[in-house]
Amino acid sequence: MIAEKSIDEFRNSGLLFLANSLLHAFGWSLVAEGPGDGQPFTRLYPARVKFRGFDDKTSENGYINISKFMVENAPALLEEAQS
Repeated sequence: MIAEKSIDEFRNSGLLFLANSLLHAFGWSLVAEGPGDGQPFTRLYPARVKFRGFDDKTSENGYINISKFMVENAPALLEEAQS
């Protein structure tokens, strides 16, 4: 099964933060580009960056969003893994 999702949903779930947390160790990042400020992002692309991690507030929000995603999606994720 493949279910296409928006860049906004990927970002808001905390998964973009999680992916970038790992990618920053190698000098890479996934960049979400677009209007923002409530408007949908239109492009997601890999880029070389100097960033190595996030500030405390961004990290805190990222972990909160990942936790919410896990709580809301755990039953479906388990069912998919077992089928």
